[in-house]
Amino acid sequence: MTIRHYLQFKDLSADEYAYLLRRAAFIKGKFKAFEKHHPFADPDRTLAMIFEKASTRTRVSFEAGMYQLGGSVVHLTTGDSQLGRAEPIEDSAKVISRMVDLVMIRTFEQTKIERFAAHSRVPVINGLTNEFHPCQILADLFTLVEYRPAPGGDPLDALRGKVVAWVGDGNNMANTWLQAAELLGFTVHVSTPSGYEVDPALAGITRSDCFKTFKDPREACAGADLVTTDVWTSMGFEAENEVRRAAFAQWCVDEDMMRRARPDALFMHCLPAHRGEEVTAEVIDGPQSVVWDEAENRMHVQKALMEYLLLGRL
Repeated sequence: MTIRHYLQFKDLSADEYAYLLRRAAFIKGKFKAFEKHHPFADPDRTLAMIFEKASTRTRVSFEAGMYQLGGSVVHLTTGDSQLGRAEPIEDSAKVISRMVDLVMIRTFEQTKIERFAAHSRVPVINGLTNEFHPCQILADLFTLVEYRPAPGGDPLDALRGKVVAWVGDGNNMANTWLQAAELLGFTVHVSTPSGYEVDPALAGITRSDCFKTFKDPREACAGADLVTTDVWTSMGFEAENEVRRAAFAQWCVDEDMMRRARPDALFMHCLPAHRGEEVTAEVIDGPQSVVWDEAENRMHVQKALMEYLLLGRL
């Protein structure tokens, strides 16, 4: 097979996402029924996980998922490898990719993962960068389809025409939501404080009809099928924390915003969450919140993704 990398959401086609969403449902069904699903057991496949940014959900979901597929895992950080000692990324890629079957990287600049992938002999997956978080959005879309399936069962039909309200920072999550909307036919209502807007050029968006911007976050939530947010200060921007607290004060998802959304609207958050900042406890712990299923679904969609990148359609 030709090596395929997953560095941002638009690296795959709509048809491939339809397959992955169906496949993730199949794999999750196996997991819930306590049935083995070991496509990586013979021959044994190995995933290298490289972390420059700390993680809970990314590490657990990829590591547990790889073991559940019958494979094995090597865990690396910049503190316990040459990656933290000024070895060129290109050299690390050439060496590591000769010893494993897959690489997942969670790092800062998107250019780092792109440089690694350019010199890798195996598929590279973006576990998060400053610019994009494609595995999280894949999990969010799977969760939305799971809760709001289309009558005919087509996962893409379940997404077409939907409205997603993004309330908060124009960060890697927002960028990736816009890519998904352009590719899969839904609309994102974006509301950010002044100075924290999404940059369509950075997000790689070529159409303007896949998103609308709102100064008032309550207006962005009106009629939404899904309301979602993220922390006000992403990893690597901690020095801006106090400035951001002041700027984002009106962008806390609360019960009033959820009332403006559709009656059956869902709430999602990629976690970790700060109750009382970007979301109230009443919302994240309320009946419309699906954040715990969303978190678990990272593992299932990533299993489908890893299987696809290595073995193709099964």
